Amino acid sequence: MGKGTPWKSLSDMKTSKSKRTLSFRLLLFVSSFSLAVSLSLSGCTKTRQSQASSDDSVGFPPSSQADCLPNLTLSDQYGKAVSLASLKGKPVLFDFIYTHCPGPCLLLTAQMRRIAEKLGPDLGRKVTFVSVTVDPEHDGPKQLLDYAKAQGADRDGWLFLTGPPATVDALMAQFNLQREHDEDGTIAHVLEFFLVGPNGRQIAQYTPHETKATALAADVLRVSGTD
Repeated sequence: MGKGTPWKSLSDMKTSKSKRTLSFRLLLFVSSFSLAVSLSLSGCTKTRQSQASSDDSVGFPPSSQADCLPNLTLSDQYGKAVSLASLKGKPVLFDFIYTHCPGPCLLLTAQMRRIAEKLGPDLGRKVTFVSVTVDPEHDGPKQLLDYAKAQGADRDGWLFLTGPPATVDALMAQFNLQREHDEDGTIAHVLEFFLVGPNGRQIAQYTPHETKATALAADVLRVSGTD
């Protein structure tokens, strides 16, 4: 044995071999675990992507099972009396706005306008849009018409409705909604669309910022039976 050559006992060699075996097994375990985690995360990502894509054309369950086209009469933006019950026979897409809203209502109306553009001539012919003011004390037909024109929403088949506060409250109750005023006097917003079937029963509700106009237009046409 040459000078400077380290000397190992049998015990040392067994210990060294044991350590190498343990290190190899630990490396194998870590590699296997990393692979399993990677596959799991990949599967989760694909599931989330699949869910996200499938949710593009799916609304939330209806907020109410009541008749959302009851025998109530309101006035449209031209001052014409409109019976909600007379709108049965076609699907109706509802939203609730007010004309002096600082922002959210403008976004709702803009999304409704995009849906109207996707529907083209089918708006009015196969489906009706209804925007109901939640501030009937200040929104009369003139205010609603001015708002509709300013937002590019003065279109055939799109009604902007107002009327006695009690009648508006009665309609909103059919959707399980109620008008609310904040302490500073501002009006609480209703940030959903509501798709009502030809029989007056609500089919689904949608959050506008999460639903593409193309997908919602497709839902509306499916309900009308003309997709």
